[in-house]
Amino acid sequence: MQVSVETTGKIGRKMTVEVPAERVDQAVDSRLKNLAKRVRIDGFRPGKVPFNVVKARYGQSVHQEVVGEVLEETFREAATSQQLRVAGLPNIDLKTLQAGQPLAYVASFEIYPDFEIADVSGLELTRPVASVQESDIDKMLETIRKQQRTWVDVERPAKEGDLVTLDFDGSLEGETFEGGQASDYRVELGAGRMLKDFETALEGMSAGDEKVADVAFPEDYQAENLKGKTAQFKLTVSKVQEAVLPELTDDFIKQFGVEQGGVEGFRQEVRKNMERELGNALKVNVKQQVMDGLAKLHDVELPEALVKDEIQHIRQEFSQNMQAPANNIPDELFKPQAERRVKLGLIVGEVIRQKGLKLDPAKVDEMLDSLAASYEEPAALIKYYRSNRQAMQTVEAAVMEDMIVDWVVNQAKVTEEARDFDSVMSRAQDRVAA
Repeated sequence: MQVSVETTGKIGRKMTVEVPAERVDQAVDSRLKNLAKRVRIDGFRPGKVPFNVVKARYGQSVHQEVVGEVLEETFREAATSQQLRVAGLPNIDLKTLQAGQPLAYVASFEIYPDFEIADVSGLELTRPVASVQESDIDKMLETIRKQQRTWVDVERPAKEGDLVTLDFDGSLEGETFEGGQASDYRVELGAGRMLKDFETALEGMSAGDEKVADVAFPEDYQAENLKGKTAQFKLTVSKVQEAVLPELTDDFIKQFGVEQGGVEGFRQEVRKNMERELGNALKVNVKQQVMDGLAKLHDVELPEALVKDEIQHIRQEFSQNMQAPANNIPDELFKPQAERRVKLGLIVGEVIRQKGLKLDPAKVDEMLDSLAASYEEPAALIKYYRSNRQAMQTVEAAVMEDMIVDWVVNQAKVTEEARDFDSVMSRAQDRVAA
């Protein structure tokens, strides 16, 4: 096999390959002979079809199959022989394809960029330090109670925190508009799910009350015809309800899997969950800083093929999260995120390769235990991961990233900063939303 390589850019390569005709022809003949043993053709007994008949009928299609396989095999062999780390799939331009002739093609592709890992000792990181206080547990218990609240009718004007059921009919300059009407609609006052003017108008209304209220739409409202406009809404309230929070009784607590210990046992269980979430949030905070720092320190040429693949992955994630197709969204909207992911992936890979980092099995076990801790049957979840190679690869990749974070933190300038539980968790939620 003859191979020559041409450099077409920093990471662009064009490789010309010529494969001897014998390699393709022998593979085609071998496959046709095997086919002759089992093919059924009218006029011949099974297994007795003459080779020339099989070749005449199936030769072209078998030749195409073999060529596809030989292209894949020889490209991989040629790239290995030239010590090329190929990034993404190549673009193949066939030069000759005829049987009995050498198979010649030109493969255009990109390679993984070579770059040195930068000195990370100058990175400045802030490590947040926080712990779960009794007051934090009190707030969490209140949140849990609010999540399990019930609503009861009241005969008084509505106030913040109440649930109001109403009919509304909106109009703009005397004309109704799409989405401006509803019946038996429920609004929790103070939750901020409706426009401020709308909620404010409902405060002070009782069951059976009617009024017309002006509601201003913001300039950035999603509906073009309503941006910056003020609409009139006829409001008819049918029900006002206030929230009733459940008491922390044994029966209530048992809903959360705490069978013993009463309120104190429940507090301990809540504390464990909060400490686990806090630990994860603190770790993610430092990891984000490390990855941001690594990205700034390195100028890396990004293989376009990898960026395109990552755009498709992000598109699929977006579609799954939004539960709606995303095929009509332009690639450019996903490209910045895709480029960041590819860049960090390349940097992480080079750190592992150049610094000789090895996966620590003990850390894998530790992460599996952490993942399983919040499940009713931790052993079953761990067994699932260990029996599913793809799932285990995800865990192992996360462990390697944690090891890289540790490698950076051990060299960087780290300053500790005291924070409370709420500030750490709110920042973690902001990162997820972003």
